[in-house]
This record gives sequence, structure tokens and C-alpha cells, in this order.
Amino acid sequence: MQQTQVPASTVRREHHIPGEAGLWLLLFGDMTVFAVLFCVYLNQRGKQLEVFAHSQGTLNRDLGALNTLLLLSSSLLVVLATRAVRGAARRSAPRLLVGAIAFGLGFVAVKVVEYHDKIAMGMTPDVNKFYMYYFVLTGLHLAHLFFGLVVLVVLFTLSRKAELSEGQFVLFEGGACFWHMVDLLWIVIFLSLIHI
Repeated sequence: MQQTQVPASTVRREHHIPGEAGLWLLLFGDMTVFAVLFCVYLNQRGKQLEVFAHSQGTLNRDLGALNTLLLLSSSLLVVLATRAVRGAARRSAPRLLVGAIAFGLGFVAVKVVEYHDKIAMGMTPDVNKFYMYYFVLTGLHLAHLFFGLVVLVVLFTLSRKAELSEGQFVLFEGGACFWHMVDLLWIVIFLSLIHI
């Protein structure tokens, strides 16, 4: 009886949890740290409703919404790049990842403008607890975003290979998951800080 070989790209399309177990431990650990910070933030907000409400009113919601759009667009491009690497459209993956990196850098540029405006108006972490949490949460997120951009550069390098080994593909999927976590954390931070 003759056996047929299944192409690696077909095997990769089977339903599975992307990345490896260690990655998910890292992601859940990271999200737990942020969850604790969110709980502390909400607790402090409950104690100083007026101060937090007034301070939230000074935030530029348009810049926050723009950053949300930039990260959502970047995540979409990473999803499309992951699909491209899995399938026959491999040649489009590097271009998609360049777009994802560009949107990530756009986020950084908008955040720099936002920080500059806040500091120029005297809104620094020592003004009140709201600004302290604002800079801690957004600063910690920005550090994750910088690391995520390095991850995207690694994914770009992998996407240019003619073929990925199973281990490299697992690394690719894990990197994509990390970038999606950065996006998810931003959405929670944005909604928490502007308090819709």
C-alpha cells in the first residue's frame, strides 16, 4: 500500500494552539501583572473619583483612538502574514510584516507626541495618582510594544526564508501571539484610562 506525504503547510493548518506552552505561561503571566495593575488603578479611582474624572478629561481621546486603530491594523497584518506563511502566498508575508512594523512605529510616534504634550502642560506622574498610573500603564505597555517590534523584525526575517521548519513556524506563531497580546493590553488600557 502506497503512502502519500502530506505537505508541511497542510499539517500546519490543522487546528492547534499556536506557539508552545512556555509562551502561553509568559503571556498569561504578563496579563496577570497588568490585571493586578488595572485592579489597583480601579481601586484608587474609586477613592478619588473627582480627581480621576478631571484628569481623564485632559487626555486626548483622538490620539488614543488613533493608536488603537494603528495597533488593530498592525495585528490584522500580522494575522494575514501568518496565513501567508502557512499557505501558498508566502511572498506577501514580508510586505505584510513591514506594514505591521510601520503601524507599530506609528503608535510610538503618536505616544511620543502625547507624552510631550502632557509633560509640556505640567502633567507628570507626581501631579496626582491618575497621572502616575497613566504613565506607569502606558509606559509599561510601550516597553512591551518595543519588544514586540523586535519580535516583528524576527518574524520578518523568518518570513523571507524559502521554507520554515516546524520549530521556526512555532516561533513565528508565538511571536504573532505576543504582538496580539500587546494589542489587547492597549485596548484595555485605553478603555480604562478614558473611562467611557
